[in-house]
Amino acid sequence: MGTEPAVFPQMTLAALEIRADKSALEIFGALHPTDLEGIGTLILLGPREPGFWPGFIQSPEYRDGNPDAIDRWSTRVIGALADEFGAKAFFPFGGPPYHPFIRWALDSGRAWQSPVHLLVHDRAGLFVSYRGALGFAERLTLPLQPAASPCNSCADRPCLTACPIAALSDRGYDVPACKSFLRSDAGDDCMTGGCLVRRACPISRGYGRVAEQSAFHMKAFL
Repeated sequence: MGTEPAVFPQMTLAALEIRADKSALEIFGALHPTDLEGIGTLILLGPREPGFWPGFIQSPEYRDGNPDAIDRWSTRVIGALADEFGAKAFFPFGGPPYHPFIRWALDSGRAWQSPVHLLVHDRAGLFVSYRGALGFAERLTLPLQPAASPCNSCADRPCLTACPIAALSDRGYDVPACKSFLRSDAGDDCMTGGCLVRRACPISRGYGRVAEQSAFHMKAFL
Protein backbone atom coordinates (compact mmCIF):
# COMPACT_ATOMS: atom_id res chain seq x y z
CA MET A 1 0.00 0.00 0.00
CA GLY A 2 1.21 3.54 -0.75
CA THR A 3 1.76 6.22 1.81
CA GLU A 4 -1.45 8.02 2.72
CA PRO A 5 -1.40 11.74 1.93
CA ALA A 6 -1.04 14.02 4.94
CA VAL A 7 -4.24 15.54 6.24
CA PHE A 8 -3.90 18.98 7.83
CA PRO A 9 -6.44 20.97 9.83
CA GLN A 10 -8.31 23.67 7.91
CA MET A 11 -6.01 26.66 7.89
CA THR A 12 -7.54 29.87 9.17
CA LEU A 13 -5.92 32.61 11.19
CA ALA A 14 -8.35 31.87 14.01
CA ALA A 15 -7.43 28.16 14.05
CA LEU A 16 -3.72 28.93 14.10
CA GLU A 17 -4.17 31.53 16.85
CA ILE A 18 -5.96 29.01 19.05
CA ARG A 19 -3.28 26.38 18.48
CA ALA A 20 -0.37 28.82 18.95
CA ASP A 21 -1.91 30.07 22.20
CA LYS A 22 -1.34 26.62 23.72
CA SER A 23 2.40 27.29 23.38
CA ALA A 24 2.06 30.89 24.62
CA LEU A 25 2.57 32.26 21.11
CA GLU A 26 0.34 34.61 19.17
CA ILE A 27 0.07 35.99 15.68
CA PHE A 28 2.10 39.20 15.51
CA GLY A 29 1.29 39.94 11.89
CA ALA A 30 0.56 38.44 8.50
CA LEU A 31 1.42 39.35 4.94
CA HIS A 32 1.47 38.19 1.36
CA PRO A 33 5.23 38.03 0.74
CA THR A 34 6.75 38.77 -2.64
CA ASP A 35 10.17 37.27 -1.91
CA LEU A 36 9.29 33.67 -1.01
CA GLU A 37 8.65 31.30 -3.89
CA GLY A 38 5.63 29.08 -3.29
CA ILE A 39 4.48 31.00 -0.20
CA GLY A 40 1.20 32.88 -0.51
CA THR A 41 0.79 33.88 3.13
CA LEU A 42 3.36 34.39 5.87
CA ILE A 43 2.27 34.42 9.52
CA LEU A 44 4.62 36.03 12.06
CA LEU A 45 4.63 34.58 15.58
CA GLY A 46 5.72 36.20 18.85
CA PRO A 47 5.43 35.54 22.59
CA ARG A 48 1.91 35.75 24.01
CA GLU A 49 2.11 37.81 27.18
CA PRO A 50 1.49 37.35 29.95
CA GLY A 51 2.33 33.66 30.09
CA PHE A 52 5.23 32.98 27.75
CA TRP A 53 8.03 33.01 30.30
CA PRO A 54 6.58 30.60 32.93
CA GLY A 55 6.10 27.98 30.24
CA PHE A 56 9.45 28.53 28.58
CA ILE A 57 11.48 28.07 31.78
CA GLN A 58 9.90 24.64 32.20
CA SER A 59 11.00 23.57 28.71
CA PRO A 60 13.84 21.07 28.14
CA GLU A 61 15.74 23.70 26.15
CA TYR A 62 15.85 26.12 29.08
CA ARG A 63 16.50 23.46 31.70
CA ASP A 64 19.38 21.69 29.93
CA GLY A 65 21.66 24.73 30.41
CA ASN A 66 22.96 24.66 26.84
CA PRO A 67 23.33 27.79 24.68
CA ASP A 68 20.61 29.32 22.50
CA ALA A 69 17.75 27.94 24.59
CA ILE A 70 15.05 30.21 23.21
CA ASP A 71 16.13 29.64 19.61
CA ARG A 72 16.11 25.88 20.13
CA TRP A 73 12.69 26.13 21.78
CA SER A 74 11.41 28.17 18.83
CA THR A 75 12.75 25.63 16.35
CA ARG A 76 11.00 22.78 18.11
CA VAL A 77 7.67 24.46 18.88
CA ILE A 78 7.19 26.43 15.67
CA GLY A 79 8.56 23.52 13.66
CA ALA A 80 5.85 21.33 15.21
CA LEU A 81 3.21 23.92 14.28
CA ALA A 82 4.51 23.89 10.70
CA ASP A 83 4.22 20.11 10.56
CA GLU A 84 0.74 20.20 12.06
CA PHE A 85 -0.63 22.78 9.63
CA GLY A 86 1.34 21.81 6.53
CA ALA A 87 3.40 25.00 6.53
CA LYS A 88 7.05 25.90 6.13
CA ALA A 89 8.83 27.34 9.18
CA PHE A 90 11.09 30.39 8.98
CA PHE A 91 13.27 31.74 11.80
CA PRO A 92 15.12 35.02 12.45
CA PHE A 93 18.25 33.12 13.50
CA GLY A 94 20.41 30.40 11.97
CA GLY A 95 22.12 32.55 9.33
CA PRO A 96 23.80 34.00 7.52
CA PRO A 97 21.95 34.50 5.33
CA TYR A 98 19.10 35.71 7.54
CA HIS A 99 15.47 36.05 6.61
CA PRO A 100 14.29 39.69 6.47
CA PHE A 101 12.06 39.62 9.55
CA ILE A 102 12.25 43.39 10.05
CA ARG A 103 10.98 44.04 6.54
CA TRP A 104 8.32 41.36 6.95
CA ALA A 105 7.24 42.97 10.21
CA LEU A 106 6.92 46.37 8.54
CA ASP A 107 5.06 44.86 5.59
CA SER A 108 2.59 43.19 7.96
CA GLY A 109 1.14 46.58 8.88
CA ARG A 110 1.40 45.86 12.60
CA ALA A 111 4.92 47.16 13.24
CA TRP A 112 6.59 50.48 12.49
CA GLN A 113 9.87 52.29 13.04
CA SER A 114 9.69 54.02 16.41
CA PRO A 115 11.15 57.47 17.23
CA VAL A 116 14.28 55.65 18.52
CA HIS A 117 14.45 53.60 15.29
CA LEU A 118 13.59 50.28 16.97
CA LEU A 119 10.53 48.39 15.79
CA VAL A 120 7.35 49.16 17.69
CA HIS A 121 4.44 46.70 17.54
CA ASP A 122 0.76 47.41 18.08
CA ARG A 123 0.52 44.76 20.83
CA ALA A 124 4.04 44.35 22.20
CA GLY A 125 5.31 47.90 21.81
CA LEU A 126 9.11 48.08 21.96
CA PHE A 127 9.20 44.59 23.49
CA VAL A 128 8.34 43.08 20.11
CA SER A 129 10.15 39.81 19.43
CA TYR A 130 9.53 37.46 16.52
CA ARG A 131 10.20 33.84 17.39
CA GLY A 132 9.49 32.59 13.88
CA ALA A 133 7.03 32.53 11.00
CA LEU A 134 4.87 30.03 9.15
CA GLY A 135 4.59 30.13 5.39
CA PHE A 136 1.50 28.75 3.65
CA ALA A 137 1.00 28.10 -0.04
CA GLU A 138 -2.51 29.55 0.12
CA ARG A 139 -3.11 33.26 -0.27
CA LEU A 140 -5.34 33.81 2.74
CA THR A 141 -7.59 36.80 3.26
CA LEU A 142 -5.93 39.00 5.87
CA PRO A 143 -7.69 41.32 8.33
CA LEU A 144 -7.43 45.07 7.98
CA GLN A 145 -4.46 46.46 9.90
CA PRO A 146 -4.05 49.72 11.84
CA ALA A 147 -3.66 52.67 9.50
CA ALA A 148 -0.83 54.37 11.37
CA SER A 149 1.85 53.84 13.97
CA PRO A 150 0.75 54.29 17.60
CA CYS A 151 3.75 56.59 17.97
CA ASN A 152 1.87 59.19 15.92
CA SER A 153 -0.62 59.66 18.75
CA CYS A 154 1.91 59.30 21.59
CA ALA A 155 2.19 62.87 22.84
CA ASP A 156 4.99 62.41 25.39
CA ARG A 157 7.19 59.96 23.43
CA PRO A 158 8.99 58.83 26.61
CA CYS A 159 11.24 56.49 24.61
CA LEU A 160 13.21 59.51 23.41
CA THR A 161 14.42 60.49 26.88
CA ALA A 162 14.40 57.20 28.81
CA CYS A 163 18.00 56.12 28.13
CA PRO A 164 20.25 57.54 30.88
CA ILE A 165 23.19 57.90 28.49
CA ALA A 166 21.19 58.67 25.33
CA ALA A 167 22.56 55.59 23.60
CA LEU A 168 19.08 55.15 22.14
CA SER A 169 17.65 58.36 20.76
CA ASP A 170 16.20 59.90 17.62
CA ARG A 171 19.77 59.90 16.27
CA GLY A 172 19.85 56.09 16.34
CA TYR A 173 21.47 53.43 18.50
CA ASP A 174 25.01 53.64 19.86
CA VAL A 175 25.48 49.93 20.56
CA PRO A 176 29.07 50.12 21.96
CA ALA A 177 28.05 52.85 24.42
CA CYS A 178 25.01 50.82 25.46
CA LYS A 179 27.03 47.68 26.13
CA SER A 180 29.66 49.62 28.07
CA PHE A 181 26.95 51.13 30.27
CA LEU A 182 25.30 47.75 30.84
CA ARG A 183 28.59 46.31 32.10
CA SER A 184 28.84 49.07 34.72
CA ASP A 185 27.11 49.24 38.09
CA ALA A 186 24.96 52.07 36.74
CA GLY A 187 23.47 49.72 34.17
CA ASP A 188 22.13 47.23 36.71
CA ASP A 189 18.51 48.41 36.38
CA CYS A 190 18.59 47.83 32.62
CA MET A 191 20.27 44.44 33.05
CA THR A 192 17.82 43.11 35.62
CA GLY A 193 14.60 44.74 34.47
CA GLY A 194 15.11 45.31 30.78
CA CYS A 195 16.03 48.28 28.60
CA LEU A 196 14.61 51.48 30.07
CA VAL A 197 13.71 52.74 26.60
CA ARG A 198 11.70 49.63 25.79
CA ARG A 199 10.05 49.77 29.20
CA ALA A 200 9.11 53.43 28.74
CA CYS A 201 6.85 52.75 25.75
CA PRO A 202 3.19 52.93 26.88
CA ILE A 203 2.33 49.86 24.82
CA SER A 204 5.26 47.93 26.28
CA ARG A 205 4.03 48.72 29.78
CA GLY A 206 0.72 47.02 29.04
CA TYR A 207 2.21 43.98 27.32
CA GLY A 208 2.87 41.89 30.43
CA ARG A 209 6.47 40.81 29.93
CA VAL A 210 8.09 39.85 33.24
CA ALA A 211 11.43 41.31 34.32
CA GLU A 212 13.10 37.87 34.40
CA GLN A 213 12.49 37.44 30.68
CA SER A 214 13.95 40.85 29.90
CA ALA A 215 16.99 40.04 32.05
CA PHE A 216 17.45 36.82 30.07
CA HIS A 217 17.52 38.76 26.80
CA MET A 218 19.81 41.45 28.20
CA LYS A 219 22.33 38.82 29.27
CA ALA A 220 22.22 37.28 25.80
CA PHE A 221 22.69 40.75 24.26
CA LEU A 222 25.99 41.18 26.07
